[in-house]
Amino acid sequence: MTRTQTAHHQYWYTILDLRLSLDRRIVPSSTKRKERTRLSNISLDAESDASTDSGIVDFPIATISEHSSLPLAQQAANVLRDMIVQDIIPPGKPIRERTLAQQLNVSRTPLREALRILAVDGLVELLPSRGAIAANPSPEDVKHMLEFLGGIEGLAGELACKRATDEEIDEIRALHYEMLAAFARKDRLGYFKLNQRIHRALVMASGNPLLVETHERMNARLYRIRYRSNMRNTKWPTAISEHEEILKAIESRDATKLNDLLRNHLGSTWTKVSEDGQVGINDQHDND
Repeated sequence: MTRTQTAHHQYWYTILDLRLSLDRRIVPSSTKRKERTRLSNISLDAESDASTDSGIVDFPIATISEHSSLPLAQQAANVLRDMIVQDIIPPGKPIRERTLAQQLNVSRTPLREALRILAVDGLVELLPSRGAIAANPSPEDVKHMLEFLGGIEGLAGELACKRATDEEIDEIRALHYEMLAAFARKDRLGYFKLNQRIHRALVMASGNPLLVETHERMNARLYRIRYRSNMRNTKWPTAISEHEEILKAIESRDATKLNDLLRNHLGSTWTKVSEDGQVGINDQHDND
């Protein structure tokens, strides 16, 4: 590591320490626990298999607010996406519109629009005369999608090494250390969303709008699967180590290495979810 890179890393570790201190002072853990309990109580007449790994807490970040600049339907879609990702709405289970509308304090019109948004993303299936259910792709479908996404991210990473501005690399570095802060807080959902922002930033830095658009569509369909992969307690150090190598590769603009790292990173996602039985009809959860 060069002296410049060492100085960069020391700077960001200092920022990380400051952010951790501020987070602990500004956001009381009791507030986060109350919000987690509120969303967890939305049973939708189905049993939830939400993860309960020791020492780990899911923090539902998305909320609905009348002061938000986002349309109500988009806010509802964001909340539903978090609920599906965390298995508050398990795969294959029906989504009870009336119950959910009451719990979220929204009318059924924006809720239905939210479901259409998530159907386009591939997280929800809209069935004639049966309503909506949380999507439950087969293991074979998941494997094929991850292979395809790995190819997209590998190519995007290679192009990013050639085209990314210094400012874009600085932003990826900043997101990396924010992700480490979420990891230190054991904020599983926050960690995952920052992880996804890093991958999205790498693809954006490719400068290829077709790659960006294709990646966005395919990644949305794998959102829950990638979350389940990230959340295995024993896998966290490995994921952090892989992201450290990804950061080094983009900093040094090593296109071949970054291509390989991103392809293998998505390959390890398939290995983790297939070994742990996290996809398909017999979907298993972290409380096995």
